[in-house]
Amino acid sequence: MKLFPPFLLAVVLMPVFSTVQGEVLLLDAINNTPLSGPESVAKPSRGQSMNRVREQFGEPTTVYPWVGDPPITRWAYDGFTVYFEEQHVINSVIER
Repeated sequence: MKLFPPFLLAVVLMPVFSTVQGEVLLLDAINNTPLSGPESVAKPSRGQSMNRVREQFGEPTTVYPWVGDPPITRWAYDGFTVYFEEQHVINSVIER
């Protein structure tokens, strides 16, 4: 009877651990995919200023209003979207 609680805990937690492992494997597969086609689109790198992004990529097709504190702004271009915190790029994402 002393082995029953640890066994029960292991059975309950097993689906949680298998789900986390599956997500990591999926992300690894995406990150290891060779770049070709739209994935090879040039996009801004982290830390660039809004002015530098405008100089390099031109005016965005859509500028979304900022949200949150600190303000997060989103600019949409053809093929990718850029996210800014205040005046600097925090991420740029390629559209698929």
